[in-house]
Amino acid sequence: MMKEPWNIPQIWKWVEIKALGDIVAGGTPSTKEMSYWGDDVNWISPADLTGYTKKTIARGAKNLTHKGLAKSSARLMPAGSIHFSSRAPIGYVAISSEPLSTNQGFKSLVPAQGVFNEYVYYYLKAAKYIAEERASGTTFREISGTAFGKLPLPFPPFLEQNQIVAKIEELFFELDNGIENLKKAREQLKTYRQAVLKYAFEGKLTNEWRVRQREAGKPPEPAKKLPEQIKAERKKHYQKQLEDWKMACEQAKADGKKKPVKPKKPKELPPLTEKELTELPELPEGWCWTKVGCISESMKNGIYKPKDFYAEKGIPCLRMYNIENGKIEWFDIKRMILSEDEVKEYELRPGDLLVNRVNSRELVGKTALIKKNMEKSVYESKNIRLRLANSHKIKSGYVNFWFLIYANGYFNRNAQQTVGMASINQQQLGKMPFPICCATEQNQVFLEIESRLSTCDKMEQTIEDSIKKAEVLRQSILKKAFGGELTKDWRGKHPELVTGENSAEKLLEKINAEKALSTTGQKKPRSKKMKSKKVKIETAKQKVQVQDVANFVE
Repeated sequence: MMKEPWNIPQIWKWVEIKALGDIVAGGTPSTKEMSYWGDDVNWISPADLTGYTKKTIARGAKNLTHKGLAKSSARLMPAGSIHFSSRAPIGYVAISSEPLSTNQGFKSLVPAQGVFNEYVYYYLKAAKYIAEERASGTTFREISGTAFGKLPLPFPPFLEQNQIVAKIEELFFELDNGIENLKKAREQLKTYRQAVLKYAFEGKLTNEWRVRQREAGKPPEPAKKLPEQIKAERKKHYQKQLEDWKMACEQAKADGKKKPVKPKKPKELPPLTEKELTELPELPEGWCWTKVGCISESMKNGIYKPKDFYAEKGIPCLRMYNIENGKIEWFDIKRMILSEDEVKEYELRPGDLLVNRVNSRELVGKTALIKKNMEKSVYESKNIRLRLANSHKIKSGYVNFWFLIYANGYFNRNAQQTVGMASINQQQLGKMPFPICCATEQNQVFLEIESRLSTCDKMEQTIEDSIKKAEVLRQSILKKAFGGELTKDWRGKHPELVTGENSAEKLLEKINAEKALSTTGQKKPRSKKMKSKKVKIETAKQKVQVQDVANFVE
């Protein structure tokens, strides 16, 4: 006796899917024989349903010839058949809108009269987990034709099958509208983010701040002197490095050790040309253009080590996958076993910017700011560490926001393309234009951007949570549908449509009788057409949000 997976109304019946029609497997003719492939017979594989969202399908990417169909175990099934992918992966479902055959990756049901194919379609989408539980295999999981035929299905009267589908689609329509609105809001937030950054570096977000500063007798200092000041400080810093290096060389000689690497002298970059300046946006009064190389202390490519150096208890090594939207995303962290000298050489400090130098053209140049309280880390070779020259005059958060709006377009124009990847180098990074203002205004720009983007982050998280809840709600709708809860009131109003000759029990008797006749080869008697009775199906007259649907099914 079949084990009943959950409770259903007493007038329903639990059946095995094979009781509702013919179970059909698929097949594939030889791909080496060109005469087997053509336009005669519609044919699909699970790949044709990857990302497919429609209920029905007419054909796939490839078709068979009549000869190819005859030379394979594929079988042409009538329109209206239900096709369930049984492997790679398990659980894709579609109804054929034209006569169709499949490859061996499907188990299909040609439904008997009295079985509403759309009811079975939605049930199989809801019961995917049951099929997965009954699958077998080591290389990949697959549900056999026998196991598929034994899948339990709650079987209601025919008219209730139709009513259930109508109610599912009504609720799904409302749910999909809510999800679509959430996705539109998410896209609008992306546009808003870019607008905030654009206005910030046009000086619009701090325009009132500058007015207040002037009224208070504290006008912002002009930025044109900053590049020269930073240049002088970089030179002073290099001299200090050089002195320390000389002392380290003497100590190494006395200890009989290898001489340390000499520090690199900061490169002197020419100012932006008149032609370059005309191609850049106009800046507010008191701001000026310089180059990233002119505000940096150093740039250094990351470390490369073979897999032997990776270990569970090593130092975290940040990769290009950990850089997202100007932040370090701390997930799937790889760890390395490195020497103290290597850690010191490649260590990331608060205020450093990590720039991705090798990636797809759309992602190369993405940047993240290294913040305080982050675990001590190094970085991999596909990234560049940008260390700024003076934290008092150049604010790393301000620089990071500039990269968010400008870097991708700049590096897209300048990146070198190889097969499938794009790359940038330190020289290109150093030449990137940078809008500079005084440190106090940099701080103010940062705060103005941060407050707005922080609000965006919260709104985006709310949207993502709502979308996830909507998908959970979709499963809840299906669960209630196949437990009889969505049509409980309808059954109470129309008992005559689900009992007597219209009952599930009588319908199963007719299906079994039809199957018995077809297997014995007897001539089928003319059957009376099932009279369809008009049933009032109330539909929503207006769009509702996700929460409205949730309130209904709870």
